[in-house]
Formats: sequence, structure tokens, C-alpha cells
Amino acid sequence: MITPYFLENFWGEKNNGFDVLYHNMKHGNISSKELSDFIRERATIEEAYARSMTKLAKSAGNFSQLGTFAPVWDVFKTSTDKLASCHLELVRKLQELIKEVQKYVDEQAKAHKKTKEEVASTLEAVQSIQTTAQALAKSKENYNAKSLEQERLRKEGAAQRDMDKAGIKTKKATESYKSYVEKYAAAKSEFEQKMAETAQKFQDIEESHIVHMKEIIQSYTQSVDETHIQIGEVHTEFVRNMENTSVESLIQKLSESKGTGKERPGPIEFEECNTAIATEAAKPRKRKTFAIPGRRKDKDTDSTESTEVEAANTANGAPPAQYGVMDFQNANVPQVDADGFCIRPEVNENDAKENSFYSSSDSEDEDEPRKFHVEIKPVQPNNGTHQSRATIDELKASIGNLTLSPSTSGPMRRNQSSDELGKTRVPTPYNDRVTNNDLLSSLDPFGPALGGSSSSVSSSAAAQNRPTTPLTAGALVPPPRPSSRPKLTVGKLTGINEIVRPFSPPKMASSSPPPAAPLARAESSSSLSSNASLSASNTPTVGTSRGPSPVTLSSQDALPIAVAFTESVNAYFKGADPSKCIVKITGDMTLSFPTGIIKVFTSNPSPAVLTFKLRNTGKLEQILPNQQLLYSDASQSDSNTKDFWFNMQALTAYLRKASEQSPTASYYNVDILKYQVLSNGIQSTPLNLAVYWKCTPSTTDLRLDYHYNPQAMACPGPLLNTQVLVSVDGGVTSMQSLPNAVWNSEQNKSLWKLGEISDKSENEGAGSVRAKFELSDGPTTPSTLAVQFMSEGSTLSGVEMDLLGTGYRLSLNKKRFATGRYMADC
Repeated sequence: MITPYFLENFWGEKNNGFDVLYHNMKHGNISSKELSDFIRERATIEEAYARSMTKLAKSAGNFSQLGTFAPVWDVFKTSTDKLASCHLELVRKLQELIKEVQKYVDEQAKAHKKTKEEVASTLEAVQSIQTTAQALAKSKENYNAKSLEQERLRKEGAAQRDMDKAGIKTKKATESYKSYVEKYAAAKSEFEQKMAETAQKFQDIEESHIVHMKEIIQSYTQSVDETHIQIGEVHTEFVRNMENTSVESLIQKLSESKGTGKERPGPIEFEECNTAIATEAAKPRKRKTFAIPGRRKDKDTDSTESTEVEAANTANGAPPAQYGVMDFQNANVPQVDADGFCIRPEVNENDAKENSFYSSSDSEDEDEPRKFHVEIKPVQPNNGTHQSRATIDELKASIGNLTLSPSTSGPMRRNQSSDELGKTRVPTPYNDRVTNNDLLSSLDPFGPALGGSSSSVSSSAAAQNRPTTPLTAGALVPPPRPSSRPKLTVGKLTGINEIVRPFSPPKMASSSPPPAAPLARAESSSSLSSNASLSASNTPTVGTSRGPSPVTLSSQDALPIAVAFTESVNAYFKGADPSKCIVKITGDMTLSFPTGIIKVFTSNPSPAVLTFKLRNTGKLEQILPNQQLLYSDASQSDSNTKDFWFNMQALTAYLRKASEQSPTASYYNVDILKYQVLSNGIQSTPLNLAVYWKCTPSTTDLRLDYHYNPQAMACPGPLLNTQVLVSVDGGVTSMQSLPNAVWNSEQNKSLWKLGEISDKSENEGAGSVRAKFELSDGPTTPSTLAVQFMSEGSTLSGVEMDLLGTGYRLSLNKKRFATGRYMADC
């Protein structure tokens, strides 16, 4: 029986022992998962090592098999293969152990969930005694103050009336104080009983957890130990094989396999020269001549060759009588064309028969020369796809390794080099399958200087990605314009007004948002205002705000913290079809801590655990918490809420490091989690868009319809700083626009500043942007239009944060969302 350490060491003045024990139990589940990850990583390393050993064994088998040392490589190959098998066997055992650990993790989570329900009454008792203790302390202070006041009046000889009033107040304070003492005694009794049972339960859970973890570790060490034994046996076998491979055996094997024979060369005796045979061999021989067809040889020509020809043949390394005679001076040299091909003479069929190819090696008649008929087929020009393919196949079959260009529009040049043939020209494929992520990440239409002067508007990627231009993979390639799209009228700018709006979202009754509650304390005015950005991509991970200096904090006070939710909406609208709208919404959650909280954390060895709950998480598709600072409860059954608590040691170290880097900062902001919101197409966008283009060689008409959609927001609010940016090419000479726009002639872009849009605006937030451009070099290629806006005081997800437990209070809850890449195309 183990000593009940938990029962004796988790009481304390503030009664925080239950909170510490409960979170310690949750850490047990985290330790189990981390042990599973450790074993999995070890299995991965062993598998990689086994594959490397297998590769090494194959390379040993491919080493040179020549020489006396060649048989030793077989010993290396066999031993290395066995080592790889040993490590693969360890991988198999570790994978089975990982399954057991994962099963234990699941069972442990279920047990923790059951324990949480069982100790709920203890949690209530803890909260009751904490509340009663605080009330008792205040009642005691009130009682002491009233008693001292009554005693002071008595000593000063105050009036009887004042003495009576003081006596009544003292009596009430005494009764209140006694009642709280009685309540505290009852709460204390119940707390001690519940806490004793719960502490023993937590200790039993920890004992069982540690025993199970030790069993897992024992299985792990046993598997590793068995593998080491097998590796030792393989190594012993390798040493034994090397000892058995002697020098004599290696030399013997080479002699038997590569030996060239045992017979030695015999003696050679001197032989005298036979002059008769040598004289006969030195006589000149009569050789047959080789003549070109069409040139007859004179019969009285001397059959012996000239000295120059013999000298040339001898210089080539050939003996006399090896070559025939070529009559170079009288030979018929064929005519060639510009490409170096022979010009074929015109011959009739009779001539062709007479000059047909034949060869007679037995003919002794030298009056008739040997006749050859050679026919060269000229290369035909490439007039079709089928002929081009056949030509390429024939050339590949005959040339072999040469790479041909797919473009064969004419006859191949005779003097074309192999380097030119090797340069294959492959056209860039037209990839019109764009994923949602690629679509929303390929354009960044707004530059940093958008809010400034019109001349400094940054270049937009939307102006480069045109619907009719093939792009590389990952670029924005809209499909062709549908034939059913409404046509814009030519001429007056007001002609665009005849187009019917493509969308009209249904109106739903929604109450106006309640006014924001005023901040209770001065330190919560704007601790998160300086680093909230227009998009989630610009939100800093850690920052310091420039809010007012925080008040002095005490360990007895509820510590103030602030939270900010910043969301980014990315959308792509395609024409007037709502089903083609692509939406992606992401968000960041940031906590702000005042500087004084660091001193409270560092002075308290066991600060209260900061715990909070996220509500409305059912609308989130994915949550990514900060793994270094946050823990989460995986056993929760409610999909609409999620509990988190901080690793207080890591948080304290993190804030201390931040204060060392920025000692003058008033607040320290920390990104604690990121999330992605479930989207419902166009219904999730706060501003619906549809854009129309009509392009002629002389003019371009543009219209953008927009509609405010309050249903997309948890708490509808106005869209601020709304701006529209579009690029127009074709040499714009003049522009007419409603409302007025700013034209940048250097970058060929037009910018509209629409300001605030809400359901209280004209037409309940519905409107249009219309423009007519006069061109000098049209027509215009329709480009992608970009929109930017932001909203304060609301989010698209509706996620809320609630603090759990005691010791902390929420001084500010800041919400906002803004556009990321918000684009529309025709």
C-alpha cells in the first residue's frame, strides 16, 4: 500500500489542490500520447535504417567480382541482409506496441471523462468553500471595523443616540460574522470529506497509469533487447565467416576459376630460310580494276598499279593487292543539289533493266565493268500530322538516342547538328484545373500603398491573369464567358443600368446588435488595437501594444487579460453564378497580458491555471492551438464547445522572455490558436459580387454589382473602408465612372473608394459601380477585379471565449474581420 501522498499534500490556504490534481490527471493522457509518438518515431528511424542496410547489401553485391578479394563481398552482403532483417523485425514489434498504446490512450480518455463526472460534487464543494472564505474575510473585517468604531465612541463620550446606532451596526456585523463562521464550518466539513475521497481517487488513477506506462516501457525495452541479441549473433557469425575465409582459400578459388592452363610453352629450334618460296612470293600479281559505271577501261591499259597508288595503300596499312584501282580523273562525278543530295538522272525502263544490280565474283571478263544501281529517295515535305508522326518514328528507330523536336514542318536539313536535334521543344501545358487553395492564393491584388495616392497603387496580379491567356499550373485560369450572360449596351454609360442584378439574398429578420458594454477598467482600453491587422496573414505572432500603463497587480486580485479574434475572408466570385463562388475563412485568437502579471507569475510558484472555453466551435472546420502553451480536453462530447488550459510554466517563461526583449512595453500579445471556419458558399460572404465586361475595339464597359449580406456575420455591422481595384488595358484615353474613381495611367488601374456599406446604407447596402473607358488600342482583355474592406466588433464565425475558474477576469474582448483575397471575375 502506497502512502496517501495526495491526501496529505494538496490542501493549502487557497484550496487549489483539486485544480492541480485534476489537471495532473489530464496530463497523464498527454504523456500516453507522447509515449506513443516517441515509439512511432523510433520505429520510423529503425525502418529507415533497415532500408539503408538493404541498399548497402545490394551495393555490396554489385561490387567488382574480379580479383582475389571478390568472394569476401558475398560475406558482407549476407551479413548486411541479416542486419536489415533484424531491424525490420524490431519495426514490426514496435508497430504492434504502438497499437497497444493507442488502445490504452482511448481507454484512458474514457476513464478520465467518467472521473470528471464523479468528482463534479467535489468541484462544487471547492467553489463553495472558496466563496464562503472570501465572504467570511469581508464579514470579519466589517465586524472588526464596527467594534472599533463603537469602542471609539464610548471612549470619546459620544451621545447616546450615536452609541445606540453604533451598537446596532456592531450587533448586525457580529451576527453576520457568526453566520459566515457557521457556513464556513459546514463548507469546510463537506470540502474535507469530498477532497479526501477525491485525492485518494486521483492517486489511484495515477498509480494505475504509471503501472501501465511501465508495462509499455518494459515491452519496448524487451523488443529492443531481443533485437540487440539478434544483431550480436549476426555479428558473431560474420566474424566466424571471416576467420574461415583464409588467404589460401581465396588464392585457391582465383586459381581454379581464372586459371589459364597448366601446360608450359615448349622449345623453338632455328630453321633455315627457303629462298625458292620467298622469290615466288615477291613477284607482282595482276589485280582486277574497279571502274565507275559508264566509264570503260582501255584493254591495253597496264594492269600494274602506279607506284604512287601502291605507296598510298601501303601508307593506309594495307598490303599490296588489297585495294582495286579507282580512276579518279575520268570518273563520272554526279551532280548534287544545294542540300548535298545527288541529282537523279532521267532513265527509261530499258536502261534500268540494263543497269540492274548484279555481282559476279567468278567473272574473269574485265572488259565489262561491275555495274551498281543505287536509288536515293528524296525526303518529302511534311504536309500532315500522320506523315509527321511516321517520319519521327522512322528517324527514332534509325538514329536511336537522338531527341527530335516535335515540330517537323519541313524537310530536315542535311547539315543539322545533333545538338540542334537534341533541343526538344515541349509546349507549356494549359492547366485549367485550379484547386480552391491555389485559386485563392494565386492573386494579391492590393499593394501596401493602396490607401495612399492613386499613383502609388501597387501592381496587381489580377491584371496579369487574363481569362483568355494560357497560364502555368497554379495560376488563375477562368473558364470562357458563358453565352447566357446579359449583354451591355453600347454607347452611353447609363446603358449598363438595364442589367438585372443576378442575386438577391433573402432578407431575414434580425435584431440589431446590442451596444458594446463600456470597459470596466482603464487598463483594458486598447491593449490589442495596435497589432490587429487587415488580414490574418499580417497578424504578428507576438507583439507589444501601446496602451496605457497597467495598474499595479496583486496576487490577491483577479488578473486582467484581453482577447482578440481576427478573421480573414477570402472569396472568388465567378460571373453571376452563386454556385461557382469559392470561400475560405480563417481566424486568429490572441491574448494580451499586462506587464504586471509577469511579477505575479514569477513570485508565485504555483499560480492559478488559466482555463478558458470556446463556444460555437461547431462552426469551425479546424482548430490549431499553440502546442507549446495550450492543452486541450480531447474527451469532450459537446461539439459546440472546447476547453483549453495553459501550461503555466511555459507561459511564465514565454512572458518573461518577451519582457526581456521589450522591457518598456505595457502589454504582451500572444497568438494562442488559429482556426478555419466552415463556409457555405456565397452565403458566407459579407459582400456578394458580380462583375460584367463588354469589350469592343474602341470602348470597354464595366459594371460591378454588390450586395451587403448581414447573414454572413454573427453580429451584423458595417463594412468599412471598402475599395475596388481593377486593371484595364487597351490604351485607355478617357474614363467615365459612377461613382467617381481614380485612374492610374502608369499602371492602367482604376480605384473606387466606396467607404462604409451596411444594411442602413442606400438600398440596404446594394449598389453598383459602373465605368466606361475610351480606348486607343482595344479591345480590352477582361481582368480580375479585387475588393477590400474590414469590419470592427464582429466576426464571421461567431466564436466566443469564456474564462473558467477563478483568479482571472476578461477586461476586453475585441473582434474584427477583414478581406484577404476577395476577387470577382466575369
